[in-house]
Amino acid sequence: MPKFIPYDFNQSSMVVINYRDQLQSGTFEHAIHYLIHSKLDLSIFDDLYSNDDGGRPAYDPAILLSIILFAYSKGITSSREIQWCCESNIIFKALSCDTVPHFTTIAAFVSRYPKKITDLFEQVLLICHEEGLLGNELFAIDGCKMRSDAAKEWSGKFNELEKKRAKLKRQIKYHLKEHKKHDKQNTEASEHRKQRTEQTINTLEKNFEKIDQFLKTNSPRQGQGKQKKEVKSNITDNESAKMTTSKGTIQGYNGVATVDKKHQIIIDGTAFGAGQEHHTLTPVMETVLQRYRRLGISEDIYAEQVVVTADTGFANEANMNMLHRHDINAYIPDNKFRSRDPKFADQKETYGKRKRPKSVKARAVVFPNTEFEYDPIKRTCICPAGESLRNVPDRLFDDGLKLIGFQARLNQCRGCKLIEKCLENPKSPLDRKGHGRFVSFTEEKATGKPCTEWMKRRVDSPEGKQIYSHRMSVVEPVFGNIGTNKGLNRFSLRGQEKVDGQWKLFCMVHNIEKWFKYGALAV
Repeated sequence: MPKFIPYDFNQSSMVVINYRDQLQSGTFEHAIHYLIHSKLDLSIFDDLYSNDDGGRPAYDPAILLSIILFAYSKGITSSREIQWCCESNIIFKALSCDTVPHFTTIAAFVSRYPKKITDLFEQVLLICHEEGLLGNELFAIDGCKMRSDAAKEWSGKFNELEKKRAKLKRQIKYHLKEHKKHDKQNTEASEHRKQRTEQTINTLEKNFEKIDQFLKTNSPRQGQGKQKKEVKSNITDNESAKMTTSKGTIQGYNGVATVDKKHQIIIDGTAFGAGQEHHTLTPVMETVLQRYRRLGISEDIYAEQVVVTADTGFANEANMNMLHRHDINAYIPDNKFRSRDPKFADQKETYGKRKRPKSVKARAVVFPNTEFEYDPIKRTCICPAGESLRNVPDRLFDDGLKLIGFQARLNQCRGCKLIEKCLENPKSPLDRKGHGRFVSFTEEKATGKPCTEWMKRRVDSPEGKQIYSHRMSVVEPVFGNIGTNKGLNRFSLRGQEKVDGQWKLFCMVHNIEKWFKYGALAV
């Protein structure tokens, strides 16, 4: 048998190393080190410290920022785990120069200074612009819903929370009665049950006090929809929202990102505590405008006819009006734009349910509405048997589709020779509560929303279809990189301002990676 030098992974060793040598050129950790120590102006943090003439020395923001950004690039958001990495991982030791910040210091740096993080985000963006990574030709806007450090079970409308408070009160009364029963019994078993009941009562009282205090100090939360309705509040973080995603319902925030097409640089990242996106378009676009003006990139970026794209979640009449009024070169479709595109005519047949469930009985084949003589001018309709049907009230949908309905009277259908071919249930007209044949026709009508109609024409044009086709390839890979590749799929904070700062850190990691791959450092 051949002999090999023995080895053992489970051993400790003292090795003399140089920390700078560990940050090898061409690695992401070296890019972070070079960017923070050679490019960024960290004097913006100086006003946060007042230990010039005395007091304990603080950890340098350059050290804290280095280990946080590198940890985020590895999908590590826990401050305790970051501290552990600084104690055991050689790259973290090199970035922190063998200083081990306490996890509370790391957590405080992330949560307390969202405005400073915004300044750092803009510095990184300006560096990307100076090195030619921004094309400023097409911006794609979209949102990514993520869970936050908020309990989903503590959410509800005010009437639901009041019912929950009343239920807790009933449970407290019940357990108090049980506790009195155990007091009268002087056995060992009753003593054990009494202790458990006391713990239950303490837990219920804490929960009752939490809900009671919230209801007394807060008012019902209003949604951002067209009709102002109450939405679910949350006791643990009332600025977060309950959102429906492809993976289920979550309690969290919607991280909206505006991405430049050239190298997929994020030019703005803002977190909103609402699942709906239409109300976020105006503040996001205004933020981009002011940021470009402040950084000296452009005095009015939208006047340069940069293309702005967003998905259907951002479409409503108010947003279209804003875009039309400011002459912004935008392409934001409504939720029916695919149905108007002939290329998607067979989409349901190709990708829909191909087999009808066995439990569902096939519907009877009856005369389609094309067999009825419909006059859109006179608003009349003649059935195949020659009877004139009565006109029923029209229905107008938000997308401009108008439904014009006609229905036969019961005496017209009774005794008709074509009843078997005209009604799915031929016995329905025989009942006084039954119905005659109903048929409807649709027609496009001006919705009273001229700006929405204006956007429809833009999106449905050949040029609009070609431009809008770029949206998904620009913004979706960014969310894939942040959420899947980096593993940054959850916010670890509470409160909109704090979460917004953490979302900008997520976006900053993505931008630094793009700068590392395509910027001057990569040459």
